[in-house]
Amino acid sequence: MLKKHSVLTGITISILLLLIATMVYPGGSLYDKNSIGFQWSKNFISNLFAAKAVNGANNPSRFWADAGMIFLAVSFAIFFIEFSKKITVKHAARVIKYLGAGGMFFTFLIVTPLHDIMVTIASTLFLVSIFYITVFVLKSKLHLFKFLCIICLLIFYFTLYLYGSGNFVLLPVMQKITFISTILLILGLQYFTQKQDFQHIK
Repeated sequence: MLKKHSVLTGITISILLLLIATMVYPGGSLYDKNSIGFQWSKNFISNLFAAKAVNGANNPSRFWADAGMIFLAVSFAIFFIEFSKKITVKHAARVIKYLGAGGMFFTFLIVTPLHDIMVTIASTLFLVSIFYITVFVLKSKLHLFKFLCIICLLIFYFTLYLYGSGNFVLLPVMQKITFISTILLILGLQYFTQKQDFQHIK
């Protein structure tokens, strides 16, 4: 039972830890260094990982956020490993397994001072893995997930575009939308494709 629901359990724990982190974040954002607490439309999730908050205070949210990212990365890694077993095309299965699961190592390293480069590496590996999954979903009869996969990819690409172009006005909000849409897609694929046969798809 625990193995069956390990992805859901890990993601749930991750979300709870990250929520606690936002509650204990002292304050300060890119827009207002003197703001109080974590503002969902102004603060970035990465603000939770720093030793010091933007307002200069010691940041107790760091430990909660780091733990949350560990659970999230491990949960996503388990998903990619398990999903790859549904694919008989060896090349595609390896991409999903090794790039998807392996990329989660770099996802966790986002909490370090190497944040910017880790975002680039982790995002690239994640998107390649999700793209491969999307190809197989598009060839299946999972019509709802065809739409969800494409929407999730578009949201992710748009957020990366904002990040790369330095448009930080919409980025804090889009970051959360990307986070939520990705989690919902992963959980949906985990639970609603269990009876789906990808074995015949080439």
